[in-house]
Amino acid sequence: MAEHDYYEVLGVGRGASQEDIRKAYRRLARKYHPDLNPGDPEAERKFKGLGEAYEVLSDAEKRKAYDRFGREGVRMGAATGAGPSGFRHTWTGGPGEPGFDDVAFEAFAGSGGQAESLFQELFSRLGGRRGGTGARRAAVHGPDLESEIELPFEQAVHGVRTTVMLERPTGDGRARRERLEVKVPPGVRDGQRIRLRGKGAPGAGGAPAGDLYLKVRVKPHAYFRREDRDIIMDVPISVAEAALGATVEVPTVHGRTRVRIPPGTSGGARLRLRGQGLAGPKGGTPGDQYCVIRVVPPRQLDERQKRLFEELRKAEGPGPRRGLAWADAEESAGEKPGE
Repeated sequence: MAEHDYYEVLGVGRGASQEDIRKAYRRLARKYHPDLNPGDPEAERKFKGLGEAYEVLSDAEKRKAYDRFGREGVRMGAATGAGPSGFRHTWTGGPGEPGFDDVAFEAFAGSGGQAESLFQELFSRLGGRRGGTGARRAAVHGPDLESEIELPFEQAVHGVRTTVMLERPTGDGRARRERLEVKVPPGVRDGQRIRLRGKGAPGAGGAPAGDLYLKVRVKPHAYFRREDRDIIMDVPISVAEAALGATVEVPTVHGRTRVRIPPGTSGGARLRLRGQGLAGPKGGTPGDQYCVIRVVPPRQLDERQKRLFEELRKAEGPGPRRGLAWADAEESAGEKPGE
């Protein structure tokens, strides 16, 4: 990583602000920290390169020298070591310890100037200390983890307390199987995430653990569908019920109830059951249930039914297509001249 451009190492552009550089460094240092990648020399190498890049780009003077002359410009400023206008600090880490090898920090603005404060800020963030032969491990907040939980439709609607089994990493790089109790709130949606604070990967250097995010997968229901807080279901009815009207018992997520079908109801009509949907957040107005009417004609007719339908067709008169432009055009095209 050392031969790469410092901006590329941190994944930022040359016009990045100091805040962008700081955020990029913290994110990547957390990812490649040796405590979270035990026994991984590549992660250790990248972590070291991140520190080198951040040490230069977080210092306004060093960044200016780097932008103009590259690494040589930074080395020229650091070559003289300690002097009247600056100070020198060496980070000496033990085997596997995060840090830099004999990195000199030069205060171009003079002792006690801006570089001094940047030095203090950087080393306090990394968990190091000036002088001495050792360094504390950097305190890094534990990474967040994500897993999935599958729920039946009814449990997602009403909420549930359940347990999940998962493997969580430990500080030594191994995994531990753990049972967690999870409270699923009512009305949770498919794809929604539930946050469990402090149940993620452990932190490094005494920092707190990350969070665990459980992504909810809701199993499809046999006949219910969900649209926001509303429940949708199809209700098949016969031709006679559509023509004459009827009262039909239907299920809801809260129990069974009856829905009145007005005479002359057509297929696709949505009949509303007020308040039979999902409860609103924090006790707000609940949703509704909509019964979508599906008119189902009989598949097989006996002789008597055929006669009755024939009589009905004759009694219907012009039929439902009467008055439609395309239907009238079809009738005109079928007429013979002179008729």
